[in-house]
Amino acid sequence: MCDINTGCAALDQKVAEWLFFDKNETTANAIRSLLAEKQFDEINKLLCKRLTFGTAGLRGKMGPGYACMNDLVIIQTAQGFLKYLIKSDENLLKENGIVVGYDGRHNSRRWAELTAAIFIHAGYPVKLFSTVCPTPFVPYTVRQFKCASGVMVTASHNPKDDNGYKVYGPNGAQIISPVDEQVQASILENLVPLDTSWDTSILSSSSLLMDPLADIFCRYTNVIYTEISEESKNLNKKMNLLFTYTPMHGVGYKFIEKIFEVINVKFNVVQEQKDPHPDFPTVKFPNPEEGKESLDLSFKTADSNGSTIILANDPDADRLAVAEKNPRTGNWKVFNGNETGTLLGWWILNSFKKKNPDLPLDKIYMLSSTVSSMILKTMSKKEGFKFLDTLTGFKWLGNKALELEQQGNKVIFCFEEAIGFLVTTEILDKDGVSTAAQVATMASYIYSQNKTLDDQLNEIFDIYGLHISCNSYYICHEPAIIKEIFTQIRNAKGKDTYPQSILNGKYKITSVRDLTTGYDNNQPDNKAILPVSAASEMITFNFENGLVCTLRTSGTEPKIKYYTEMCATPEIKDKQQLINIQQEMVKAICEEMLQPSKYNLKPQGS
Repeated sequence: MCDINTGCAALDQKVAEWLFFDKNETTANAIRSLLAEKQFDEINKLLCKRLTFGTAGLRGKMGPGYACMNDLVIIQTAQGFLKYLIKSDENLLKENGIVVGYDGRHNSRRWAELTAAIFIHAGYPVKLFSTVCPTPFVPYTVRQFKCASGVMVTASHNPKDDNGYKVYGPNGAQIISPVDEQVQASILENLVPLDTSWDTSILSSSSLLMDPLADIFCRYTNVIYTEISEESKNLNKKMNLLFTYTPMHGVGYKFIEKIFEVINVKFNVVQEQKDPHPDFPTVKFPNPEEGKESLDLSFKTADSNGSTIILANDPDADRLAVAEKNPRTGNWKVFNGNETGTLLGWWILNSFKKKNPDLPLDKIYMLSSTVSSMILKTMSKKEGFKFLDTLTGFKWLGNKALELEQQGNKVIFCFEEAIGFLVTTEILDKDGVSTAAQVATMASYIYSQNKTLDDQLNEIFDIYGLHISCNSYYICHEPAIIKEIFTQIRNAKGKDTYPQSILNGKYKITSVRDLTTGYDNNQPDNKAILPVSAASEMITFNFENGLVCTLRTSGTEPKIKYYTEMCATPEIKDKQQLINIQQEMVKAICEEMLQPSKYNLKPQGS
């Protein structure tokens, strides 16, 4: 068939295998077409590499081949995952089954149904949502019904050509190592698709299938209703603020509509983005974290209705972006994740203290990821609650929150700078719906004090000290280039030497923590305390003037991300001076370490 040395032992064997396994005519014919066109390099990329199951499950481009998301890869994944769960705790699986949800992307429902059918054919119960649902509903359902696991078919805010397969453990938090490696091994041991694995007709008649939507939505609504005080709900009604909401062509609208109704919040929806649409036709990126680029229609809707606050979910409704119109200038400010996290940290702490005036704070925790602002850490020193940071991602935040509560503590808030927030540990993952309810309620209170959200943010910084972040990313589709960039950083002045300064010594680096290799020269033995992963790149630099910079790769997108924060000091109190220094340093870090011009890296928004 072909004779090329591409690193795949037998490409013709892989093609034959795929065509034998794959019963989806679209993806099977795509491989046949490439074969007819003698596109052997492309076939090699698709069939001789495989999407790896990691702590985020699977996420990738939809298309033919083992390197993409498609029916066959989902079937192989579900078969392997089933076998893993049988080995892990078959009694729990037999008794309570698994939960499966899905978003509005192409193939999401199909892959949720294939997963459900595989488990039901094997004799295990499945709670399959009958329609699209927010991602946090799946981990919430796992905990409510004590299920063996949860699967959410979603690619969150990724581009329209992507999809994903997100997995939760029996504790209701995202899986972490070594579970991902064990599931991956099980998948590789169960690659041959059973004939029954393609058969979803069983879903129309099986007694093992149930739809948890109505029950879970009722329970979930009650959680939010209970979390928000009667005083706050009454104030929402009295203030009668008009919010503008967008689900970004995602799943959030009908759930926000009900939640806002019970807590007395009034809103208008961006009509063009109200309903799920797998092609996200009105936005370049379906990600409100992109800021003004993704919120144009929200601004127009708000301006036409006299609304001054925008709340935006991403397509699977697990993130929330917030924007506010300045009453003096008429300009819109899109709060970054650190700023929203600062506001929510202040709000939730004060709400908790008001509900529990006599309760000491020595067992109260707030958490954030290590690339997020350290504002909660600063607040903790003044207020007396406890603070912890974790690795990036809610898989770490959720599991740590649960661990702390099992030790007798109370976790009241977690956040990461990528507009992810946990406002109740009833749901051990980021949740854009419950967060929207808290932000709307917080806004009613702040506006009742004749202040704006931005006024309140500045007031918080006046109390605890100014924290300024500057985060962004470069797009890079070539793993080899990314590896080369980080290798050069680790060998800046010879083997195993990191940069010691930037701008020819103007800004000195005092310590380096590399969570890819486990090196941390801020520790006595030079060994990092936080978990280490050789599968991803992550290096943090601490500068003499207080700037902290982390460079890392994304686990779900082709990005090299950078995160920086500076805090006011006795020497640098002026906000603009702080911003100017930070911008100068960020520019130098990018040019000297990431070298975007040399490697043709595309900046955010390109």
